[in-house]
Amino acid sequence: MKKLFLALLFASFSASAQEIPSWFANSLLHLPEDVAEAAKAGKRVMLYFGQDGCPYCTRLMEVNFRQRMTVERMDRRFVALALNIWGDREVTWMDGKTLTEKQLAARLKVQFTPTLIFLDEKGGIALRVNGYYAPRRFNAALDHASGHTTLSDLQHETFSPDASPTLNEQPFFVEKRTDKPGGKPLVLVFETTRCAECDALHRDVFSRPEVLEQFAKFDVMRFKVPSAEAKKHKVDFVPTMVLLDAKGREAIRLETYFRPFHVTGALDYVATGAFRKEPSFQRFLQARAERLRSQGTAVDLWK
Repeated sequence: MKKLFLALLFASFSASAQEIPSWFANSLLHLPEDVAEAAKAGKRVMLYFGQDGCPYCTRLMEVNFRQRMTVERMDRRFVALALNIWGDREVTWMDGKTLTEKQLAARLKVQFTPTLIFLDEKGGIALRVNGYYAPRRFNAALDHASGHTTLSDLQHETFSPDASPTLNEQPFFVEKRTDKPGGKPLVLVFETTRCAECDALHRDVFSRPEVLEQFAKFDVMRFKVPSAEAKKHKVDFVPTMVLLDAKGREAIRLETYFRPFHVTGALDYVATGAFRKEPSFQRFLQARAERLRSQGTAVDLWK
């Protein structure tokens, strides 16, 4: 019976990359009730925030949610609920307040899609995944979110024996901030050795001309994890980029999986001061993509 059930789960995927798997739960989105019912079944609730046209969401659906080990974990441990960051369905949050999907996304400061928020048996946030995790790390995140492993176990999934044994160097790294009033905004890059994602960040993103052009507007400092600076900024995963304005206030951060378009967009979001007027990074990205296309520039959200 179990094998038949899993076979049906895998067969439920349609040709549409953005379609949510049928094993996601149908819910009235009254989260206190959903959390209580999940707890009775020995499970936790996972909130998936996505949007149409999101390549990272597509990858989560097409790659991660086609992995047998992932689907088995989801079946045993979680009740999955899908939310649209621009949606108007009503959702009752844990405090009893009713909001639309987009209002809840704003309240929870969802800046990336997919964002996965795992709720424990009392409705507290057990883990938050901002952006896309590759399958091995994603499965480790599921283990941690279900209470089966520690944060250290999840962090250990960064280790890759084939990755660089030393930190990657870049000519734009500086030792200290520009020493003048109203100096440049700051990028803090957090990484470690033997980290395949860190190597990919340097190889596929930090080499791009459009990224280097944006970096010229910042001071860029690099720190290893763990470190005092990582602890200060509450950085648990690598690679992470924390973007600070000229006064040292955090504007936005990017965690674990980066592509050039989104990195360039985040840098532009902070360098231009747009984050002060537009609290939604996703709206900023959409407007930026439309502006580039109107100028005749090809826009590929994944490359």
